[in-house]
Amino acid sequence: MEKKKAVALGELLIDFTENGISEQGNMLLEANPGGAPCNVLAMLTKLGVDTAFIGKVGKDALGKMLKERVSGLGIDVSALYEDEEVHTTLAFVHNYPDGDREFSFYRNPGADMMLRENEIPEEMIESADLFHFGTLSLTHEGVRNATRKAVRIAQKAGCLISFDPNLRPPLWESLELAREQVKYGLGVCDILKIADNEIQWFSGREDLEEGIAWLRDRYPVPLIVLSMGKDGSRAYYGDLRMEADAFIQQNTIETTGAGDTFGACIIQYVLEHGINNLNTADLREMLTFANAAASIVTTKRGALCVMPEKEEVQKLMEGRM
Repeated sequence: MEKKKAVALGELLIDFTENGISEQGNMLLEANPGGAPCNVLAMLTKLGVDTAFIGKVGKDALGKMLKERVSGLGIDVSALYEDEEVHTTLAFVHNYPDGDREFSFYRNPGADMMLRENEIPEEMIESADLFHFGTLSLTHEGVRNATRKAVRIAQKAGCLISFDPNLRPPLWESLELAREQVKYGLGVCDILKIADNEIQWFSGREDLEEGIAWLRDRYPVPLIVLSMGKDGSRAYYGDLRMEADAFIQQNTIETTGAGDTFGACIIQYVLEHGINNLNTADLREMLTFANAAASIVTTKRGALCVMPEKEEVQKLMEGRM
């Protein structure tokens, strides 16, 4: 069977994550390649999907490292550009004892923001089965216009479109602007991956079921998957609703990339099975695999370069049976 192809657009950056204390008592930081859209592609590649990334890094040492790492994973980087003037975007990740984290971004500007409409590779998108994006490429006008052009090309080509709000409040001029861009994404996507805190923020409903119902009344997204961390995940598809438990790991280090891993597994399932005529068994299988894969990533530092193999995920699932 011919391999499916997914193209993603957005941020590629360095996640500086805590990795111990020096002899002088200073925090040690590890430079981990990251960025949600490319994390998604990294997992999709592990699952046998042909992948390509559209974005921009700085023409600096970190940008060079990112390009080499992404290419080394088997992701097409022919549309990963280098900005001559603006440095590669940085994020500093502070981990809490429960595995959750907080981000501080150095992006004023960052190279990922410098992608422009004339750099969008039309043929790359037209040849894809699915196009994926988030909101970080919608924060500023230039890259926003580039993203919307890519979406238009994907729509015209008949690609499935996947969207992850991936809300990062510090990167927005205002949360009202963020809300407007999330509305745009909801209006064009076939697959929505959204986190529990994001649906609460966007809908204004604390109850998750009420929030999803509110969203579905306004946006006819065919498949919505809700990630809830340790509480598992849910899928909403037509009249069907399915829930799957999380795989709790005793050796969780951090949760960076878990949502991206989860989302990638959802995308791969849809690419393999199609988005039409899914049933409850399909949704259960889809969520269970995605939950298991996401849990494995929480036991490793970083995300993009440590995605699990399919066999590793299946082994974890078999251990629960």
